[in-house]
Amino acid sequence: MLKRYDKIKSIKFIYINCERRKNMGILEVLDLRYVVLYFFIINLVGFLAMGIDKYKAQKDLWRIPEGTLITIALIGGSIGAIIGMKTFRHKTKKLKFSVGLPTILISEVALVVYCIIKFL
Repeated sequence: MLKRYDKIKSIKFIYINCERRKNMGILEVLDLRYVVLYFFIINLVGFLAMGIDKYKAQKDLWRIPEGTLITIALIGGSIGAIIGMKTFRHKTKKLKFSVGLPTILISEVALVVYCIIKFL
């Protein structure tokens, strides 16, 4: 059981930590390692999705829907999807991909720059 002094000390510690967190920027609260890991994984998924879809197209199998490929790019995997598109020469003639994926990438970079300027 905590004594009265220990309870007050605990409450004070929690209050100080809350105040410190309130003054921290969003990039300080988010652990940057997890953000980098997320973008690495989602771009790997985008790259592999393009390769798998190309393979399935050549074998005349069930394909990955275009909406899924675009969604992967929208949630951060645009670099991997573009590299996969160029590497596997897949979906390069479709305007939705040849123009759409670079547009998504530019939008994502602009959003990251905005967040860095605003929150740092």
